[in-house]
Amino acid sequence: MHAIRLHAFGPAENLRYEEVDDPRPAPGQVRVAVAAAGVHLLDTALREGVRGPAPALPELPTVPGREVAGVVDALGEGTDARWLGKRVVAHLGFAPGGYAELAVTDAAHLHEVPGPLDLAAAVAMIGTGRTALGIAGFTDLGPDAVVLVPAAAGGIGTLLVQYARNAGATVVGLAGGPEKVARVRAAGADLAVDYRDPGWPGTVRAGLGGRVPTVVFDGVGGEVTREAVALLGPGGRHLVFGWSAEGVVGGRGYLVDGVSEQVLGPAMLSRVGGPDPLRTLEERALAEAAAGRLVPAVTRFPLAEAAAAHRALQGRGTVGKVVLEP
Repeated sequence: MHAIRLHAFGPAENLRYEEVDDPRPAPGQVRVAVAAAGVHLLDTALREGVRGPAPALPELPTVPGREVAGVVDALGEGTDARWLGKRVVAHLGFAPGGYAELAVTDAAHLHEVPGPLDLAAAVAMIGTGRTALGIAGFTDLGPDAVVLVPAAAGGIGTLLVQYARNAGATVVGLAGGPEKVARVRAAGADLAVDYRDPGWPGTVRAGLGGRVPTVVFDGVGGEVTREAVALLGPGGRHLVFGWSAEGVVGGRGYLVDGVSEQVLGPAMLSRVGGPDPLRTLEERALAEAAAGRLVPAVTRFPLAEAAAAHRALQGRGTVGKVVLEP
């Protein structure tokens, strides 16, 4: 098979498209003929040799990638035969192996892809979708809510715009550049604004006609967040799930006592509850996409162009979830 391998930490050019041995599923595992593999910002940090929130750096050489969708084409010993031939999607956790034509994973990680849902969309929902729903779970949105979403053309941002609109809230989406602003508007934002315009806060105030944001969903940090939080009305909430303006390992996002709340990690999982909260969120995310209530934006690259996908993601040249297709 062909796969993307990383032999040395460093720039995107270190990602090599190579021919390697086909993987074999161990007992309790399946092998997936990959149709779509997700690319995450964390992948770019690991490629550079920055651990970030990952428990450890991968041993080299490695095949990056932690989200795959495709068709099960082989079973390990003792694996339930019903999976053979099924369209599936799986989050591999911190195990590598997704940037490939074939990938193996534990059968316990699998979800059957519902109905006619596109496999690239399924990949977007298994990771980005579950995170978006977990973040949204910290709110109780309705017609009185005014939601402001920085990076609203990103994978999580696009889904949060749709979620908030479905809940009846007024939605303001920020994005960088006319093309991304147009996509945010198409996703359902009541007001789509270019944050590259120095006067964007005034545009938001004018567009809201006297109303003020009640929630800021923030995965950006930095100066954009500082100005967004300044727009919040009394009792407003700043829900922090990232700081892309400062890199994966930034963690210096703009925080205000009594206003800002970091919502990833144990707080999210405890709110979801149950024996496996991440799987619960994955199931909900796939169901929302299958029903058409949440439609992920996807930027597609051929598997062989993984390096270009990494460069585009880091350079803010993508919209929604970045997906590699063998």
